[in-house]
Amino acid sequence: MSDPGDPIANNSAGARRTWADVGPRFASAMVLIVITASALYIGSYFFAGVVGAVYAGVYREWEIMVSRAPMTMTGWALAGSVALSALAYPIAGAIGTAVMVIIGCILAIARGRDGLEWRIGGIVLFGLLVVAILSMRGDTPAGIWAGVYLGTVIWMTDTAAFFSGRQIGGEKLAPGISPSKTWSGALGGLALGTGAGTLVWTLATDSPLWIGVLLSIVLSILGQAGDLSESAIKRYFRIKDSGDIIPGHGGLMDRLDSLTFGVILVLVVGGLHAGFGAVAEGLLYW
Repeated sequence: MSDPGDPIANNSAGARRTWADVGPRFASAMVLIVITASALYIGSYFFAGVVGAVYAGVYREWEIMVSRAPMTMTGWALAGSVALSALAYPIAGAIGTAVMVIIGCILAIARGRDGLEWRIGGIVLFGLLVVAILSMRGDTPAGIWAGVYLGTVIWMTDTAAFFSGRQIGGEKLAPGISPSKTWSGALGGLALGTGAGTLVWTLATDSPLWIGVLLSIVLSILGQAGDLSESAIKRYFRIKDSGDIIPGHGGLMDRLDSLTFGVILVLVVGGLHAGFGAVAEGLLYW
């Protein structure tokens, strides 16, 4: 979630500026929800293709951020390796993804030493996220519900944090990392994310309610931790937004940062509970 901007004076003109991006944010969110829901429902190669395209776009933003320069042919090749890592998953599973990640790392090494650790880190991270997301979806209806559950917790947390932080304001959450984030936003996000996630949990499964509440709380907190982590990286590279491809939100990385730690938790919990071939079932059915 991209930062809502620094606090401004409490006057009518300031208020108009503060909320001016709500329209574009809402319209963009609706488009993203439709695309995500459609891909999640269809699954299979279509879902893998969408995930691959999205994370190739995320790597493009990462490469520009790391190199502080426009994309080169090697940069596009690295982004392509991320896309192919997703398309390889339905064919050969995590091994296929790992092969493409290794190829990407070799290309990054050939690119040169400047920023090498960041490039390799990005390729490995996005490859892991590709595996986590595609493992969660799997090929059963449980994967659809797991995706809806995770998306609801994360995006409701983002939404509530954005609006409650702007409306209430107050003490800063992490001023050294993201000056615009507040404790009111964090608590508002936690409340709505947990509540909405628990509601979806009751619709998706008859597993114990306390497990759904606990998972929702942890996922909401991890979502905000992912947001702060990306803010710290952007501050290190001295940029405000990772891109401007999504009106009102910034870049793809700004939109997906909150998903990072949450989907890894889903992979770990689901995989350890029911096996890594049944991640969604392991997450939902207790």
